[in-house]
Amino acid sequence: MKDIILITGATRGIGRAIAELFLNKGFTVAGIYKESDSLANELVEKFENFVPVKADVSKKEEVERAVSLIYGKFGKIDCLINNAGISEARLLQDETEESYERIFSTNMKGAFLVTKSVLPGMINKKKGKIINISSMWGITGGAMEVLYSASKAALIGFTKALAKEVALSGITVNAVAPGVIKTDMLNSLSEDILSELKEETPLNRLGKPEDIAGVCYFLYSDSADFITGQVVSADGGMVI
Repeated sequence: MKDIILITGATRGIGRAIAELFLNKGFTVAGIYKESDSLANELVEKFENFVPVKADVSKKEEVERAVSLIYGKFGKIDCLINNAGISEARLLQDETEESYERIFSTNMKGAFLVTKSVLPGMINKKKGKIINISSMWGITGGAMEVLYSASKAALIGFTKALAKEVALSGITVNAVAPGVIKTDMLNSLSEDILSELKEETPLNRLGKPEDIAGVCYFLYSDSADFITGQVVSADGGMVI
């Protein structure tokens, strides 16, 4: 049996691009998603090797049920890609306790809960790959996105510490820090702002979800077996 790939936030944006890359290469992808039933069904119709699992990654019971379902069906999870995330742009003084809880619950707590549920199986096998999708703002910080930046920085710390903790179990843990990627997260930005972001990117273009998918596939591959605890920037040179 080919490896089983678990991807959170698998039906939209970067997560969907990652899922489709692995699916096209013949892997079975278990895709956790929260709400987008129609998008999940599109993937089911297009790929017989896509298994949708509806769950809110910020809810412990839902995560444990989802992971248990996947282990029950396949007996293993070989690679976990923590992609689920949300972004909200506002001044810090306009943030609330509710917005803090909402952002950190998905971006950080979600990765914690899913990883914690998946890890025992990987440790038993002495093998596994974990890839966390952070952000360039987790490295350098973004004005108007203080909570988002903080949550993605926390995910980088999580990645580095966990990499040390599970290395002797044959598990690698790495992160990808995307730059400005053309997904739904950019829908609230005007064309002028998008143009400015493009000009600020040394490669003079916005990123595509497929750009991030390719990095994830490399980190999953045997070529990356000696890489762990690293943050791979895929931002067109924005943060150098």
